[in-house]
Amino acid sequence: MAIAGGPLKSNIATVGPLVLPASEQLLFLTTLVSRKIFNPKWKPYIPNFEQAFEHFCIHAGGRAVNDELQKNLRLPMEHVEAWRMTLHRFGNTSSSSIWFEMSYIESKGRMKRSHSVWQRAETSSSASTFPSS
Repeated sequence: MAIAGGPLKSNIATVGPLVLPASEQLLFLTTLVSRKIFNPKWKPYIPNFEQAFEHFCIHAGGRAVNDELQKNLRLPMEHVEAWRMTLHRFGNTSSSSIWFEMSYIESKGRMKRSHSVWQRAETSSSASTFPSS
């Protein structure tokens, strides 16, 4: 978990300010400053990434990692269903698993034009928005 968590924390720190609404960034910053000034044992605020993305396609590397990620980001089952089904059906296919997950979401009719998708594979990440026409 520690090995998988390090790059993810770095990724979230990089992607968060670029995609999260100002309200989420302010809550995060307030908690961060409060922890520094008042009590470092307070739990950090985990931003609600559902406010930035409709879908999450994150490398289906293993059940334990996915469980921890779901718990830490407080994602409901609907956002991790594609990960779990991809891992169940295809196993750990490394970075390519995000495309299987995307296909799963599309096949369920959940993908709409202009939806934002957080795609994270291994130690890289990208966010994409499907153009509306």
